Amino acid sequence: MIYLRKLAHEEPEEIYQMILEIGAGENGFVNSLRSSDFEEFKQKLKKNDDISNGINLEEGLVPQTIYWFYDHDRPVGYGKLRHKLNEKLLEHGGHIGYVIRPTARNRGYGKQALTELVKQAHLMGIKEILLTCDEANMASRRIIEFNGGVMSELKEGSCKYWIR
Repeated sequence: MIYLRKLAHEEPEEIYQMILEIGAGENGFVNSLRSSDFEEFKQKLKKNDDISNGINLEEGLVPQTIYWFYDHDRPVGYGKLRHKLNEKLLEHGGHIGYVIRPTARNRGYGKQALTELVKQAHLMGIKEILLTCDEANMASRRIIEFNGGVMSELKEGSCKYWIR
């Protein structure tokens, strides 16, 4: 069973190593924490903590909180929970994005992680949660549907799901 831990200003090397393993991103998920070195990573942690609190938001961004997914003491992935949506996120991105590190895939972590992120969204007062994924990403589609997602739209290779 996994648990979530909110991003902090300082994180251990094991989180940085997971970020490197995840790579630049895939299937529509952008790994914005990927860094060329640990010092740059620490700067991105501070920036993302500010974003979570709505501080120094760049044009077009909304507050979002990053959560690490842990299985016991090992980080297995992370997720982004956006506190609200703008027009761009209504089309692609939604409230939640998540990724599991390659060495931890196919173990059910995605289902568990999304379940926990949905709980966090509800605690924030988000009643209707939007997720989007690539049409060809069958693993993500199954995870979303397992968590109660209902597809509302399929357009240009992108699926739009709502969890209510």
